Amino acid sequence: MNTCPSFPFQNIKLSLEKRVSDLVSRLTLEEKLSFIPFRQGSVKRLGIPGYWIGGNAVQGLVAYEGATTVFPQNLGLSCTWNTELIKEIGGMIGDEARAYYKLRSGLRGLMLRAPVVDLARDPRWGRTDETFGEDPFLTGCMYSAYSIGMRGDHPFYIKTAAILNYFYAGNNERDRLKSSSSINPRNKREYYLKAFETAVREGSVHSVMTAYNAINGTPAICHPDVKAVLKDEWKLDGFVVSAFSDMQQTVDEHQYCNTYAEAAAAAIKAGIDCMMDDSGLVKKSIREALEQGLLSETDIDRAIRNVFRVRMRLGQFDPEAINPYAQITESVLYKQEHRELALRAARESVVLLKNENNMLPLDKERLQSAAVIGPLGDVVCRGFYTGSPPNQVTPLQGIISKLDPNFVQFKDGCDRIILQSAATRRFVGHRHLYDATLAANKEDAGSGEHFKLTDWGLGSHTLLSAANGSYVTCEASGISASAKEVWGWYNKELFNFIPQDDGTVAIKAWNGQIATVVDETIRLKDDAQIGISEKFIIHPVIDGIAEAVAAARASDVAIVVVGNHPLINGREEVDRQDLSLPPQQEKLIQEVHKANPNTVVVIIGSYPFALNWAQENIPAIVYTAHGCQELGNAVADVLFGDYNPAGRLSMTWYRSVLDLPDMLDYDIIKGKRTYLYFEGDPLYPFGHGLSYTDFQFSDLKLSKLKMTADDQVKVKVTVKNTGLRPGDEVVQLYIRANKSRVKRPLKELRGFTRIHLQPGEKGTAEFDLAGTDFACWDVTRDGYAVETGPYTIMVGNSSGHIILEAAVQVHGETIPPRYPYRVIRAENYDDYASVFLDECRDGEARQHGFEVTGSCVSVIGRDGWISFHDVEFESGATGFEARAACATENGSIEMRLDNPDGIPTGICHIGHSGGRQSWGTYSCRLTGAEGRHDVYLRLKGGVHLSSFRFVK
Repeated sequence: MNTCPSFPFQNIKLSLEKRVSDLVSRLTLEEKLSFIPFRQGSVKRLGIPGYWIGGNAVQGLVAYEGATTVFPQNLGLSCTWNTELIKEIGGMIGDEARAYYKLRSGLRGLMLRAPVVDLARDPRWGRTDETFGEDPFLTGCMYSAYSIGMRGDHPFYIKTAAILNYFYAGNNERDRLKSSSSINPRNKREYYLKAFETAVREGSVHSVMTAYNAINGTPAICHPDVKAVLKDEWKLDGFVVSAFSDMQQTVDEHQYCNTYAEAAAAAIKAGIDCMMDDSGLVKKSIREALEQGLLSETDIDRAIRNVFRVRMRLGQFDPEAINPYAQITESVLYKQEHRELALRAARESVVLLKNENNMLPLDKERLQSAAVIGPLGDVVCRGFYTGSPPNQVTPLQGIISKLDPNFVQFKDGCDRIILQSAATRRFVGHRHLYDATLAANKEDAGSGEHFKLTDWGLGSHTLLSAANGSYVTCEASGISASAKEVWGWYNKELFNFIPQDDGTVAIKAWNGQIATVVDETIRLKDDAQIGISEKFIIHPVIDGIAEAVAAARASDVAIVVVGNHPLINGREEVDRQDLSLPPQQEKLIQEVHKANPNTVVVIIGSYPFALNWAQENIPAIVYTAHGCQELGNAVADVLFGDYNPAGRLSMTWYRSVLDLPDMLDYDIIKGKRTYLYFEGDPLYPFGHGLSYTDFQFSDLKLSKLKMTADDQVKVKVTVKNTGLRPGDEVVQLYIRANKSRVKRPLKELRGFTRIHLQPGEKGTAEFDLAGTDFACWDVTRDGYAVETGPYTIMVGNSSGHIILEAAVQVHGETIPPRYPYRVIRAENYDDYASVFLDECRDGEARQHGFEVTGSCVSVIGRDGWISFHDVEFESGATGFEARAACATENGSIEMRLDNPDGIPTGICHIGHSGGRQSWGTYSCRLTGAEGRHDVYLRLKGGVHLSSFRFVK
């Protein structure tokens, strides 16, 4: 940290731009290259320290050196619907990050990957837990608050820089390194970009990370939207960094570039400033790109300037005395205020899904006995990006704190088993007292090890050794009971028991290897052949469900705690296959309820579940997310009424996976995804959540009933607590366009506020709506349009429970008919069938009077169509011209009016062009194209269409 400036870039009196320019001008080309990798080099002659970009602050700071405060998973935080709370959490994370930065002598920790902003359009996505839910407005507000808190409020210095993840439309884990998301302009502008836009335009974000996937055929790392949208349109005040190893994956996985030099050049040209690949590989690749003329030194300067601009605002080149955030020390770590904030976050995130006949809250004064049941009843699970608090509270511990411990029984509902080798007839246990390697070396069942068998569904099981309390895991030497938790990038604690015809089982490890007995020791082998040495006999010791049923029958109330494990069957790299709870958990709930109708189900989950039987039969259901150190206290506070729940769902909870289209279908409009377009009956709607008190909404007032696109309308509504308990209500404001050129959302969230009211107290919720809040993306003119017409303003306490409505007439514009005699990009269709969007690399388009589009429409199979509505041909079109490519023989584009199966008015034949990126101009004559019509372009064969126009 500089105290006496030797160079102008160290002079705090100069402007930021002058300082950055001076620093960059003093670097040699080789030195400049060392600042493109995320592990940035040092330049001792200039006093520039080495620095590592990265680290995680998804639900609290992850510091592997020690303890930090841990909050609920982001999906849980989003259920608070409380931006002030989220801002406080961001600020606290920033404080702890500063403390560890100082402990690390400034090497790393101030540029941190923070919550995933990419929207959770599908609850099967493996990383749903890292998001703020499915809605762009809610996500944008929550992320902005989070990043503002992390940044701090100093006009120049930044406390910590949140890295916004992942730009964009990368919410599938299956084939994520190879897949391409087909995103048309309306989906892109109205949904996928919206949450990013909110945070970036507000200036609270100083870094954005690109996604792993491709978008319309172009990998996100080198997609033109990085520069065109993030930097040029939204004016990102910071730098863009690629996802981990993504430069390399552009070659190895996407196979988009032939060499790493080409990949590095494409990324930097597209707007990437920093790469999270191996430093040596990055520098070597950029050197080669410079030598080959793919990059210039000016390109490198532009990239590193953006990074240095943020590093300077972090204070890395200034005296610590003038940077208020440099004064933060380790004394802030895990202090009492932080623990209290974690408890507040955990409480506010709890969602009461059902409460039939006011079963909750439980009366701890009258309750004489309680059974806590379920595999998640006495554990706090953590995921990949969860820190390590020095202590944490499980649901069981929280419940015991409310009652006489003698009143509480705990049964996890899991079976206890002993394993026996079918080959040697010996029983499995630890090899010896000080070696937890498993071996079939016990003569009798009494000396065999007891394992707790937890069934997580889909063939995923964990085994916990009773002898040492450790999980069975895979090691190079074999299988041992040595893991203290189920955690790690590879799920080495997962096993699948494969039934054999003779009643034995084979045991398959996480990586597909098969357990086998070799000289008593249980080892893993690569081949899948199952012989006698690979067979085991399971001897039941305890029937977990029967034990749980007995406990429930003997208790006043049964509290069943179930859900998922954050790293099993749904996580980074693994999408969920279904929405249901594991069958063993479903059975546990049903059997417990049969024994004791006074059953409460607590769902601890990383994503929504299809709880159809439970919703129909269980009187009370509570949901919360994983991870928080205060999880147990928050759950117990809600169950026993010490806290009145007010969490609201940030995602639609569907009844079945059959309610969803294919995972890789990114069109939420046509696919009817999320509350915005879903027309079915959800199990729980977006925004749902109950309370222990009642609220009344009244007096919905608008400041004006007519407005223009440039106006604002103020919306007020009175809320009264008509119940007997203090509580929070989350007032939600939605809008709906009642007349539009295009299919609009059923409703769109445009405002929310969480207010606390005492019994009998009234409060006023106020919202400001701008004319632009009613806008949609106009594909006919490539911009937002506020359409003239009636709009409904709706207020309620969920998207499924609208209480009050009012109408406002907006005077905007009427989108004119399409003018067919100028170039129309094919991606700007109104409807389609059997096509997808792919990349167009047509370097000669402008020479032929067409646009360089970047995207094209390609056929799925041999026949598909795109339509363009309300086309005004006037007196008539006589011809059609298109920029197209075709990788097969006998391709064609047929022009039809008003119906995809109508009679063609013209057929444009397109022979084999030489490949999918060999573009040419094709034309044909038309007949009967006059007046106003919907136009259907039917694409046949291997046709790729980038743009077209009609000829008078």
